[in-house]
Amino acid sequence: MNAIYLHIPFCKSKCIYCDFNSYANKEGMVDKYFDALMQEIQNESFVEPIKTIYIGGGTPSYVDEKYIVSILSILPKAEEVTIEMNPGTVTKEKLMAYRKAGINRVSMGLQASQNAILKAIGRIHTKEEFEEAFYLCRECGFQNINVDLMHGLPNQTLKDFKESVNYLVKLNPEHISCYSLILHDVVFQNLPSDEEERNMYYYAKDALKQNGWNHYEISNFAKPGKESKHNLVYWNQEEYRGFGAGASSYIDGKRFTNVASLEEYIHKIQKKEIAYIIEEEQDLESKIKEYMILKLRLISGVNIEEAKQKFHIDILKKFQTQLEKLQKQGLIQIDSHIYLTDKGLDLANIVWEEFV
Repeated sequence: MNAIYLHIPFCKSKCIYCDFNSYANKEGMVDKYFDALMQEIQNESFVEPIKTIYIGGGTPSYVDEKYIVSILSILPKAEEVTIEMNPGTVTKEKLMAYRKAGINRVSMGLQASQNAILKAIGRIHTKEEFEEAFYLCRECGFQNINVDLMHGLPNQTLKDFKESVNYLVKLNPEHISCYSLILHDVVFQNLPSDEEERNMYYYAKDALKQNGWNHYEISNFAKPGKESKHNLVYWNQEEYRGFGAGASSYIDGKRFTNVASLEEYIHKIQKKEIAYIIEEEQDLESKIKEYMILKLRLISGVNIEEAKQKFHIDILKKFQTQLEKLQKQGLIQIDSHIYLTDKGLDLANIVWEEFV
């Protein structure tokens, strides 16, 4: 395996739009949860070097730093170690403990630079608190910071979004993830139109490119050499192991996910029972199709020669009908790679559907 994901499901409060496996008001379970997480990790044998470790949630920075330090102490060293943080939970003591434990990358959610919008989506921080946390990370020596930004938020105008992008350009983080609001069971009022949201995306793409960020994946922008190594493991269809409640893994062509319930996860680990459910055992056909979808998320697209070496097939022949159709629609271009056009970036779901 190339990467490890650690799921820390605790939050101070749950954002209205959040669909991740996370819980507020469960502080009484923190000790038992980390005991189970330690046990799950210790049951695994690591026989090869690990490229990346990603500590996600939830809000990993919400719990006492001693838990994060203890977990990292039993894991192999990795080139890139990321922790997600909420600006409302950051202290200098935590940051220094993280640095000492080997964390060298942080990811923080700004989402928007307008406090009224932040309040409307249930964020527990203000723009000012985010800025304070950002500079505190710099003060503590973090030179690889990702900031999350969202478009399509309630009451968000194109002017608001431009303001947020320009604010981040001045702060100059190494990495920016720019996502669209995805609605699950939540109903928001006064959402931007599809056209307004597309214009927000276009603005981010152009402004960030002009200011030195490389657009390397549909929603992700990085300074040279600062692309997320962990997320590239996912997009390159490499193996990873997830630990914790609801964490997913991909090993030997199998996709499996731990039970989501904190109580059930802790119980199964304590009883030395299998805590995961196998969701998919891929055959060659499904592996190739998934590879196409994942690689077409990347701006560089599918390397035709690399695909041939990996699967021993000519993907131009295998997907000739689909590729000709997508080319006629102006959604992809083909040279030594197959990649999305600007139109294809807008309509990526249509492209991916051809390989489902």
